Amino acid sequence: MSQNSKSLFDQGLIIRREVLGDEYVDKALANADTFSMPIQEMVTEYCWGSIWSRPGLDRKTRSLLNIAMLTALNRPHEVKIHLNGAVNNGCTAEEIREVIMQAIIYCGVPAGIDTLNIAREMLADQVAPDA
Repeated sequence: MSQNSKSLFDQGLIIRREVLGDEYVDKALANADTFSMPIQEMVTEYCWGSIWSRPGLDRKTRSLLNIAMLTALNRPHEVKIHLNGAVNNGCTAEEIREVIMQAIIYCGVPAGIDTLNIAREMLADQVAPDA
């Protein structure tokens, strides 16, 4: 790993931990083996070090975009991870709901409903109960 790559990896690891939490990152790295560790390194360096560190968008916006894109791709496992990151980045339940509504219209109801169900479960303590 070059010095620049090491620097991006280190920066990416900090951001990844701040967004997703130490527990998630520690588990992802601990579960990596010789086959998958290069992928963990690549994701940390490029996704978190090169992209998430850019100044053009704040983390909250990046989180909301990820929820929408992962809904479009119908990736509920990743949606769950990034919903947690969105909360860590200060996104409110209302903002997340609005992104899900937008995604339902542009990405399709089945994928959007999957995301809605995951969000309802994760945000249960932030969402006012029905009167």
